[in-house]
Amino acid sequence: MTSTAPEPDGTRPPPRRRPGGRTARIRTQVLDAVLAELGEHGYDGLTTDSVAARAGVHRTTVYRRWGDVGGLLADVLDAASDDDWQPPDTGSLEGDLAALNQEIQTALTAQPPIVVALIAASFRSEKAAHAQQRLWEDRYARCEIIVSRAVRRGELPPHTDARRLLLAATAPLYHQLVLLRTPPDPQLPGHTARTAALAAAAGAFAEPPPAGDT
Repeated sequence: MTSTAPEPDGTRPPPRRRPGGRTARIRTQVLDAVLAELGEHGYDGLTTDSVAARAGVHRTTVYRRWGDVGGLLADVLDAASDDDWQPPDTGSLEGDLAALNQEIQTALTAQPPIVVALIAASFRSEKAAHAQQRLWEDRYARCEIIVSRAVRRGELPPHTDARRLLLAATAPLYHQLVLLRTPPDPQLPGHTARTAALAAAAGAFAEPPPAGDT
């Protein structure tokens, strides 16, 4: 993924601090095992015992720290927010959205289908659902810098609603690949980016300026 230095209006709290040493090593082993088991067997085949066996740790370690499958899935999703990922910076709104969509399509079509399995699991586990929502909020918050850069470049009207634009640009990929399960289309990331960028430039996502704003 393209990494760029955070800009003032794109800053966010630093990643949560995690324990180091043996505790961190065990957590990594267990979460890697969760992803492997989920990718191979899906939610219905995921158990704390199978995760413990695959991770090479005692089952009581897993029960004591994560409790159940929902706790394991929630920690996998929370761990994804502890990275330093930044959205693409190609120099144009359409380019940024197309690059972002390409990353999404690559993740949704990867084999084993871990990302899709995590999304599906969030409908089966309340803990995973809350963690999935936190992860999406984190990702969309980071991506708002794409819109603010475009406003500064003059590509978009002031007061463009970043979240609405980002949802319009990315939602078609989830709809096509996850809900309709259509084969991946190499043109889809760029097409949806272009459509959203044109609509945004025409003011489709612009909010009225605050009262008194000139």
